[in-house]
Amino acid sequence: MPVTPNQFKKGTKLEVDGEPYSVVEYQHIKCGRGGANVRTKMKNLINGKVIERTYGSDEKLKEPDFEQKQMQYLYSDAESCYFMDNASYEQVTMPLDEVGDATDFMCENTIVTILIFNQKPIGVSLPNFVELEVTKTEPGIRGDTVTGGSKPAQVSTGGTVNVPLFINEGDVIKIDTREPLYIERVKSAR
Repeated sequence: MPVTPNQFKKGTKLEVDGEPYSVVEYQHIKCGRGGANVRTKMKNLINGKVIERTYGSDEKLKEPDFEQKQMQYLYSDAESCYFMDNASYEQVTMPLDEVGDATDFMCENTIVTILIFNQKPIGVSLPNFVELEVTKTEPGIRGDTVTGGSKPAQVSTGGTVNVPLFINEGDVIKIDTREPLYIERVKSAR
């Protein structure tokens, strides 16, 4: 189904010159008597390059033909991440640079969504929420919770997220992987 620039929002997927892109920014521009235009900044989902394009508001653009597969994250080494389709036991390997920041909150055996374009995996989407153990954080200062301050905390997968001052090492916390953002403490270390 074609997409018009008036339907753009952050994250809209488009096919430009045969490659998949995701809209990063967009701005509607109305020019006096002429028609409206939409100025966009889009990121290539294969190589990460960002381009800028301007479209007329009535243009029709093609959505990329993606396939999404639910796969289990197995492990990673210095160069790649390995995933397995639980139905067919087929394994897929993706270079770390293509997986990107998803590795910060992806622990072994997590079910993720692999985005496939032209039979090639090009991206990984994590579940919206994950529960991970805090492995490294500064101790909170007693009585300093009135300000609602926060501090950085490293979790078991290596990622870092800002947490409230009362969070300690060993606590299990719930994280929104889309931001990334601390949601709540699930289990205390005590």
